[in-house]
Amino acid sequence: MEARRRLAVLSSHLRSITASTNSPNSYVLAANCASCSDVGKGTEEKNCVFCKIIRGEATASKLYEDDICLCILDTNPLTHGHSLIIPKCHFSSLDATPPSVVGAMCSKVPLIGNAVLKATGCDSFNLLVNNGAAAGQVIFHTHIHIIPRNARDCLWACESLPRYPLKLDQKTSQLVDHVRQQLSFVDSFEAIKGQGSTLM
Repeated sequence: MEARRRLAVLSSHLRSITASTNSPNSYVLAANCASCSDVGKGTEEKNCVFCKIIRGEATASKLYEDDICLCILDTNPLTHGHSLIIPKCHFSSLDATPPSVVGAMCSKVPLIGNAVLKATGCDSFNLLVNNGAAAGQVIFHTHIHIIPRNARDCLWACESLPRYPLKLDQKTSQLVDHVRQQLSFVDSFEAIKGQGSTLM
């Protein structure tokens, strides 16, 4: 019974997607998102490839779509089935994206990730966000990568690098204190806004 309830909840979040009769792919059509319209927007949003896809000015192979986000195949995939979950409204980075939108995007990962794994025959996937230029972000519209993987595919060179245990020294203690201090500031700000969260 629990499985049926979960399936019903998942199904209630889905919009049916019909494939084009002319192509095996389904393409993204224009969406109604004020954030992605030309009205009052700067050059960044007007020229954003993801916003163009959302507005219907560029095509993409669509895997999933709902009111908040869509999932498309990456046009420069690292592996077969490499997919991107993108919000329909323009946010330049993860930290600029509202938590509700990030939550909506992340809530689709199990559904989309499992579908991609089954379709590609892979047994694992990486979930990746490049947040900022130094982290490798090249399209400044928040997006999450789902990268299907197989054992020993040697995709990441860092997987062969040795990993060392965390040293519980003064440097680590200072890092923990600095991060907690930043979180305390955010926690205080959120409490003022009435959304209160607490640190452990």
